[in-house]
Amino acid sequence: MLLDGDEWRAMLQGFQSEAWRLETLPQYLVPQEAGELAAFRAGKRVAPHAYSSAYTEDLKRLRGGGRSKGRVHVLTRPLSEYLRFEFSRYYAPHVLAGEDIRILDVTERENPLPVGDFWMFDSSTVVLMHYEGDGTQISRELHEGDPAPFIEWQRIAVAESVPFLEYAERVTE
Repeated sequence: MLLDGDEWRAMLQGFQSEAWRLETLPQYLVPQEAGELAAFRAGKRVAPHAYSSAYTEDLKRLRGGGRSKGRVHVLTRPLSEYLRFEFSRYYAPHVLAGEDIRILDVTERENPLPVGDFWMFDSSTVVLMHYEGDGTQISRELHEGDPAPFIEWQRIAVAESVPFLEYAERVTE
């Protein structure tokens, strides 16, 4: 089953305790980000402590209600331009708003995760994220099989990654 529109929004908002994502690409081509990416290229940066958006406000509400969002991004150095943009524009303010973002750098080691991008909701519902090679999203597919392998991949990803802010302090490229 492919998820889009209202079904996808309901999935992102309707979880009971945790929404978690694995990201594996060096870039995601999202048309809505074109202006922000152009501003980043021109040297404009957001102040993470002062930044507010609908997403950061939603993160704060979720945390206040006992729910959480988290993700691990698997990557290699040197960081792509998109990753530098994502770190600055999204990850820093989102962490400050309560999202648990972690980085699994596999530059000098084997990637322990034999899986691509996915979302998992409440350790029971898995949505596979499908992309073109350039990072353009193709579809979101509800996984109808056993979530157990995804729960294990989440465990491995979290155990072998570091918190975003710790990683960002060490990596400047």
